[in-house]
Amino acid sequence: MKLERLGSQHAEPYRRIRLEALQKNPEAFGSSYQEEKDKTIEDFENRIQSKNVFTIGAFEGENLIGIVNLVTETKLKLKHRASIFAMYVQEDYRGSGTGRKLMEEAISLAKTQSGIEQIYLTVVTGNMAAKGLYTSLGFVVYGEDKRALKIGNTYYDEEHMVLFI
Repeated sequence: MKLERLGSQHAEPYRRIRLEALQKNPEAFGSSYQEEKDKTIEDFENRIQSKNVFTIGAFEGENLIGIVNLVTETKLKLKHRASIFAMYVQEDYRGSGTGRKLMEEAISLAKTQSGIEQIYLTVVTGNMAAKGLYTSLGFVVYGEDKRALKIGNTYYDEEHMVLFI
């Protein structure tokens, strides 16, 4: 497995894995498959190339098997912060260390960005594997958002976590 920062040439595989993530684990993301399925390759290309978004991909051979986004803040009073979004590893590769490697790479990347002092993320309270990973990397819970997401008639609570670097 190798890690790589994604560029415009990865827009199609990124789109494919992003839509898979939204279909297979809708409770883990604020966006929905319905909202993103009709976006163009150019939309995904623009997302990858945004100057304050760092999209890291995990590859097994030529196959993109996992992704994570590190987003740095651009407003003057928030520039000391970054956030993790869109963390996803394909089912066949979960438990293999891929998620840990993606997160470690995102944390390392944040440390190279001038002024970043803390990294934020949210996780659905029932996702024990993800919570365990984030906790093992030093993230701590600082709050809970009750009924943060609603899919059909089901609500999902989220925990807010932070890592001070």
